[in-house]
Amino acid sequence: MIDWDKVVHGPIQGAFGELVTYQPAAGAPFTVSGVYDRPFLDAELAGGTGVSVTAPVIGVQLSQFSTAPAQGDRLTVLRTGESFIVREVQPDSHGWAKLLLNVSS
Repeated sequence: MIDWDKVVHGPIQGAFGELVTYQPAAGAPFTVSGVYDRPFLDAELAGGTGVSVTAPVIGVQLSQFSTAPAQGDRLTVLRTGESFIVREVQPDSHGWAKLLLNVSS
């Protein structure tokens, strides 16, 4: 059996992770490491006009959480100071989740 945290998730966090302050909807904030990115996505507006937008996302190791991340939680990327609200949580079957983010106003 593969120990995903030891063999995959830990090394990924060590190489690419950065610190974020995570604020669950209920409970105290805490610091976790996540792989943060702002990939470009192509979108088409009504009338066929194409645009490129960024879609902030962070990958997290679920073993860092005492309670699973949830829609509506907030986080701040410490390196950039950017703040976000979790729009959607997409867990995989190996203890990792991709958190799709909306910019916090």
